[in-house]
Amino acid sequence: MDRVRAGIVLFTRDLRVHDNPALHAACEECERVLPLFVLDDAILEAFGAPNRVAFLLDSLGDLDESLRTLGGALVVRRGDVVAEVSSLGCDVVYLAEDVSSYARRRERRLRDAGFDVRMFAGVTVIPPGELTPSGGGDHFAVFTPYWNRWRVQPRRALLDPPEAIRLAEDVDPDRLPKLEEVTTASMSPRLPGGGESAGRARLDAWLASGLGTYGSGRDELADDSTSRLSAYLRFGCLSPLEVAGRAGGRGGGEAFVRQLCWRDFHYQLFASRPEIATEDLRPRGDRWRDGGEALEAWKDGRTGYPLVDAGMRQLRAEGFMHNRVRLVTASFLTKHLYVDWRLGAAHYADFLVDGDLPNNVGNWQWVAGTGADTRPNRMFNPTRQAQRYDPAGDFVRRWVPELGEVEGGAAHEPWNLGLLAPSGYPSPIVDHDEAVARFRTARASVG
Repeated sequence: MDRVRAGIVLFTRDLRVHDNPALHAACEECERVLPLFVLDDAILEAFGAPNRVAFLLDSLGDLDESLRTLGGALVVRRGDVVAEVSSLGCDVVYLAEDVSSYARRRERRLRDAGFDVRMFAGVTVIPPGELTPSGGGDHFAVFTPYWNRWRVQPRRALLDPPEAIRLAEDVDPDRLPKLEEVTTASMSPRLPGGGESAGRARLDAWLASGLGTYGSGRDELADDSTSRLSAYLRFGCLSPLEVAGRAGGRGGGEAFVRQLCWRDFHYQLFASRPEIATEDLRPRGDRWRDGGEALEAWKDGRTGYPLVDAGMRQLRAEGFMHNRVRLVTASFLTKHLYVDWRLGAAHYADFLVDGDLPNNVGNWQWVAGTGADTRPNRMFNPTRQAQRYDPAGDFVRRWVPELGEVEGGAAHEPWNLGLLAPSGYPSPIVDHDEAVARFRTARASVG
C-alpha cells in the first residue's frame, strides 16, 4: 500500500493509545497523523448528560497528554463533524466502527463528502456481525447461544501504543475546552475521574485485589466488589479486548468476562435492530402508565422501598448504580409501577456516566420483559433482594441515612428497615402483592 501523506484519526469511542486499531493503522500507513476529536453539537444536545461530559473532558485531557508523550497532540474542535474534518486538509480518515444510527450517518456523510474512510474494530471484544446463528439470521436474540459461540471465537491480537506519532504540519491543536464552556448544568457530586491513565490504574488494582472474589461476591451490595470499569469501557479509555484477555483464565475471570460478553451481545443486537432504541424488541401489548407522581417518587428515591430508594440516590450522587440494584430499580418501575421502560431508560441516561444506548436500552428491555430475557414476566421482589444481597442493611443505610435511626426489630431483619422507618420516610407507594397481581393480570390479558 502506498504511503498516505497525512491522515486524520477521528477519535470517538476509543479514547486511548493502547490497543487502538485506528490509531495504530494511521501511524503505520501515514507520513503524518492528525489526531482529532470533534465535540459535535448534535450529540451534545441529544446525549450530552453533564456527568458524561465531565468524564469525556477528563478523558480528552488524558488522551492529549498521552499523544504528546509520543510526539503528537489532540486537536479538539466543536461543531459539525464533517465540516470540521473537511477544514483540516486531509483525504483519509481512520475511524473506529460503532453501531449507533448517528455513527452510521457520520460514516456515510464522510464518504459522501469524498473522504477515504477506513474503519477498524475496537469498541467491542468481538465485532458486531462477526457471529451469526447457525440456523440463519444476522444476529443472536438470546444470550446463552451467543455466549457459547463468543467464548471460543478467535480474537485479533492486542496492539501496543505507537512508538511515535508524526504530527501533521501547520495544525494548531488549540486548548481543550473547559467544562463550563461545554455545559453549565449541574453534575453528580461524586463522579470518577476519566481517562485512560485512571482506567488502566483501576484495572490493574482490581485485577490484583478484586477479580478473585468477583464470581462469589459481585452481588454483595455493601462490599461494592464490582470493577467500576464500565465508564472507562463506555468511552474507550480501556480496550474491551484487553480487559477480557487480562481477566480471562484467572479466578473469578469467567464470571466477569461473561459481563463483557453481555456488552457485546447488546451491541450486535443493536447493530441489527437499531429501532429497539424506542421500540420493543418483543412487543407484549403492554399499556404502560406514563408515571406521574409514582415516576417522580422513583426518580427521587422516595418509593418507601429502601433498596429501590438507595439505588436511585446512588445514581444521582455518583452517576453509577450497582448492577444488581439496576435490575431491582428497573423491575420496580416497569413491573411494580407498570411504567413505560423508555421513561426509566431516559432517566438512567440523564445520570449514568457509563450510559450508552445499546446497553441502556438492552438492559431496560430485558428487565421490562420486552427484550432478550427468556423469562419476560419475572419480577424482582425488593425486600427479598435486600435480604439476600444486603442482609445487614449497610448499603441501604449508606444511601438512605434517615433509616440509620431505626432500632428494635430492624436489628434482626435490617432488610425490613422501611417497615420501622422514622417519620419523614415515605410509606410504600405500592403494595408488593397487589403489584404482582396487577402485572400478571395485565400481561395475561394481552397474550
